[in-house]
Amino acid sequence: MLASLNRQQTRLALGALLAALALAGCSSQIADLTTADTQPRPKEAGTYLPVHDLPPARDETAIPPDQRAKIEAELMAARDRQATAAAGNSGNAK
Repeated sequence: MLASLNRQQTRLALGALLAALALAGCSSQIADLTTADTQPRPKEAGTYLPVHDLPPARDETAIPPDQRAKIEAELMAARDRQATAAAGNSGNAK
């Protein structure tokens, strides 16, 4: 009985040692990754981001109206082609 208890303690000690070595190896790799990838901390603690500061208004529209109409027409034509193709494919699948 004493020999089996001694074997259990030995196995438990070896298991704990292997787990500690495995965790030590992983933690050093994780520590190396996080320090280089993180952003520097702000100089003043507790400052908030300026969420209410909006960019200035644009003087001109992002897309001129004639180009916008052309793009919308192309998108509607593509949608109609896909709907026709999908309807044809569903009829063939049945």
